[in-house]
Amino acid sequence: MSGNSENRYVVRSLAETAGVPCPCGTAYRVLAKQDGQPLSVHYVKISRDARAHYHKRLTETYIVIEGEGYLELDGDRVPLRPGTVVTIPPGVVHRAVGDLYINNIVVPAFDPDDEFEVDTE
Repeated sequence: MSGNSENRYVVRSLAETAGVPCPCGTAYRVLAKQDGQPLSVHYVKISRDARAHYHKRLTETYIVIEGEGYLELDGDRVPLRPGTVVTIPPGVVHRAVGDLYINNIVVPAFDPDDEFEVDTE
């Protein structure tokens, strides 16, 4: 789907979005930078081997849709369950752990060049 002929709005569907690997697991980038919006929206299936990472410019907001687990934020653990919302500012090393599905709102729109993995071992 796309915007109207005057490009005043954008409509996207999760069902029409392919998954791509990311440090968290698999991201479905339903609304992305190329859509010309000031943010992006990803539906993410968190994998059991999610990798710690951070962003220098991006702020992420995780909204837990399904499942339970926790989010590591600069070494702290925050419990996650449906309805939990966590904002992660630039520079915070993070990774989600658990059997989780989240929506991730990214501001400004996600840029893969602003994703830096961290070796936590």
